[in-house]
Amino acid sequence: MTRVLLLCHEELVPPSSIEGLTDEEISDYRAEFDVLTALRDLGYDAEVLGIPDDIEVLRQGIRDFQPHVCFNLLVEFHGVAEYDAHVTSYLELLRQPYTGCNPRGQLLARDKVLSKKLLAHAGIPSPVFQRFERKKRVALPAHLEYPLFVKSATEEASLGIGLESIVHDDEALAERCAYFFEEIGCDALVEEYIEGREFYLGVIGNKSLTTWPVWELCIDELPEGHPLIATRRVKWDVAYQKEIGIQNRRARELSPKAEREMARIAKLTYRTLGLSGYARLDLRMRPDGRIYVLEANPNPDITYGEDFAESAEDAGVEFTALVRRIVNLGRRYEAPWTLYHH
Repeated sequence: MTRVLLLCHEELVPPSSIEGLTDEEISDYRAEFDVLTALRDLGYDAEVLGIPDDIEVLRQGIRDFQPHVCFNLLVEFHGVAEYDAHVTSYLELLRQPYTGCNPRGQLLARDKVLSKKLLAHAGIPSPVFQRFERKKRVALPAHLEYPLFVKSATEEASLGIGLESIVHDDEALAERCAYFFEEIGCDALVEEYIEGREFYLGVIGNKSLTTWPVWELCIDELPEGHPLIATRRVKWDVAYQKEIGIQNRRARELSPKAEREMARIAKLTYRTLGLSGYARLDLRMRPDGRIYVLEANPNPDITYGEDFAESAEDAGVEFTALVRRIVNLGRRYEAPWTLYHH
């Protein structure tokens, strides 16, 4: 029987049952619960390992259980988002197969400035940008024009993104950059704001890639003056999502040509950044049809009912089959140690 060790953060180890709990009560560990349930439904010998900020726990857990593959749901270490790739590197040093993206792909995608430079080199359209470093003066460069969008240069999950992220003058730009410098503790990435529709495209595979149907961010009751952007609250506040009618659903009134172009751009981005396993690409499209890559997200949220899993199901891949495919990709991924290990 295939042994699968589910790796998650110590505080996100799911309970044996969620019966009687509300959506809000289970939201933090829903992905962990859904994946563990699917692994066991598939007949795997699946155990969960909650990992604190102690790498020895990971090493000992692998030694004790001797998994054929680790299902990796870790997103940081020591509270540092950039360290997720180092945990994956550690798994490779242990010669331990794992699911999701390889460490180099994680590093390149996490560094949004570097990834945008690579996209530009590959001819992939992305918003014009500038990085502003902490403790340095913020001054608008000549190649940027307002309105601009300010976000973290390294963090994910819309951390720090709100209505104030769209700025229209020097004062607002300086204030928003200061927020990321002082409150989030990171550099700020400032890019041209792309007015238009926001799309998400799931990509899965190591060498041979598959894209899921295009998904779109829709807000049925968009408050007046509220731009159509995925703020932290829009993404993670369940009560707010219900209040304003947020729906991420299959894109409507999108031409087959536009869908094919998005799939082409998504696969090219995936390969340019050296990703593997699975990822979600965030795209924007102007009213004139021009498409821009906002960022690539390796190891995205695969909670049942969320964008990636829903779009897979729309393509005929139900959740347990999706989990099985991710496990198989992890087992088949040719990490460097597999090429040199005799």
